Amino acid sequence: MSIPLFETAFTRCTVTLILSCLWLRISGQPLFEATHPWSPLVLRALLGSLSLLSFVYCIQRIPFSQALVLGFTTPIFASIMAKIILHEKLKIADIVGLICSFFGMLFIFKMLYTRRLLKAEEASIISFMRNHHIYIALIGLFSSITSGISYCLIKAAAKASDQPVLTVFSFGILASPATGICSFAFEEFVLPSRYSLSLMLILGTLSFLAEVFLARGLQLEKVGKAVNVQFTEVALSQLWGICTSRMGWSFGQLAGCLLILISVTCTMYIGPDKDNE
Repeated sequence: MSIPLFETAFTRCTVTLILSCLWLRISGQPLFEATHPWSPLVLRALLGSLSLLSFVYCIQRIPFSQALVLGFTTPIFASIMAKIILHEKLKIADIVGLICSFFGMLFIFKMLYTRRLLKAEEASIISFMRNHHIYIALIGLFSSITSGISYCLIKAAAKASDQPVLTVFSFGILASPATGICSFAFEEFVLPSRYSLSLMLILGTLSFLAEVFLARGLQLEKVGKAVNVQFTEVALSQLWGICTSRMGWSFGQLAGCLLILISVTCTMYIGPDKDNE
């Protein structure tokens, strides 16, 4: 039996909480101190948890590819919110880079969708279109918007405390019990096998490292530039699948991957204006 999504998210958040706590303790950083910027940390934890729970809800009720497309609107919303909340200057190059990366991702998923659509996927899409699809799509957009605001709060808290791991720790404190409650309330608990548990622990460790690197990137760089790099996840996963012969390839997929990689590279290296003040 497969592991339910909320149970997987609970394991991931718990591992993130434990590792961030150990990191702070080993580095001599107090976990709770009056000098910490608690307002952005609390808001970051709240919005990050809401975003995670909403995204898991969408994955459970709509086709996975459509949920991912909704999830990858987060960089666009993050750039908009950075303009509003942090008053960051959003240059034309940043806007063009985000749009090119997003369209590259859409191009990849369109190729996969048209070439590898199974009957089960067709049935799930028909059910999706008939049953409150607008409602679920709005929840997906809510997840992206709250995640975008969360990125801005990560940047504000990381710069104020000079310790990006603190934002990861604050997220774990709230997200771990929240996903645990949802797991026991809405899903049937499944005892994982050794193999499944090891994969979940590896996923939690990698997720923790990704959270730390993201917080550090947001601390050093403009939000619009930092979040555009996230689109490389789509391109690299496709290239890895093609190189390991796990999936077929087409010119459209390669074109989408190339568009994302060129966009991200140009965003990073053309006109760099690092936000280090």
